[in-house]
Amino acid sequence: MGLASALAAMFVGTSQGQIFVANSGNGTIGEYTLSGATVNASLISGLYDPTALAYDGNGHLFVASIVAQGDTRAVVGEYTISGAPVNASLLSGPQQYFPAALALDGSGDLFVAFDNGAVWAYTTSGTPLYASSLTSLPGTYPGGLAYDGNGHLFASYGYGGVGEYTTSGAPVNSWTLAGLGYPGGLVLDGNNLFVADQVAGKIREYTISGTTVSSSLVSGLNNPWGLASDGSGHLFEAEDDANQIGEYTMAGATVNASLITGLSSPSAVVVVVPEPSCGCLAGLALGWFLFKSRR
Repeated sequence: MGLASALAAMFVGTSQGQIFVANSGNGTIGEYTLSGATVNASLISGLYDPTALAYDGNGHLFVASIVAQGDTRAVVGEYTISGAPVNASLLSGPQQYFPAALALDGSGDLFVAFDNGAVWAYTTSGTPLYASSLTSLPGTYPGGLAYDGNGHLFASYGYGGVGEYTTSGAPVNSWTLAGLGYPGGLVLDGNNLFVADQVAGKIREYTISGTTVSSSLVSGLNNPWGLASDGSGHLFEAEDDANQIGEYTMAGATVNASLITGLSSPSAVVVVVPEPSCGCLAGLALGWFLFKSRR
């Protein structure tokens, strides 16, 4: 799988793998085992409305949030997976607001989508790569941003919108997907896209050309936001109103609908797992939908 390969790196951390969850309700990032056991429910704290997570494959987490309640200026911080701050406020350049989704490519570049539909490209030290936005999505409120490992970004936005772009900002394709409401996080797996549908409470599956594979791969969810994969055939979804993380196969079978419970409006999830063949990490993250406070 392209994304797993792009994010593979030397293993740092527990050999059992880790799940990191952003809680928009209490401003924390929690750490859990792949079996759902709590390692540290407040690994990172003191954030305001954290909305997106990304893992760089080298032991570092990137976290999107805002400055403070009532101050919607965007903050993206970098932390080790043990929770130590590397740079709690990375972004330089023009001030942005309401960060919505994050993605990292295989070249050390960071992509940030904002509520107004702008996607900016930065170095991982926070310096803008360009003087203006990489692209402007045709719809506001992006829900997910993903790098496919082949030089393209996929974004979900607006009402049923998904677009494909090069990492230099050129549009490749875009679709308004039938039946998809306000899309949240998305996951790329080979030639397929998995998208969280917050309105319908579902995970939907499409090909990367926009054809519906399953309009109800997983249903009965309660306001799903973030979505991630472990690179081994399992999906993890952050269910905001149920305050839990659920685990499912990519064929839609339930593994554990309440894998992690007792969360506080979870908005994003990252899965970091060892790769059996080389003892490496593949971090697969994505996701966010809308600030709970803005609904």
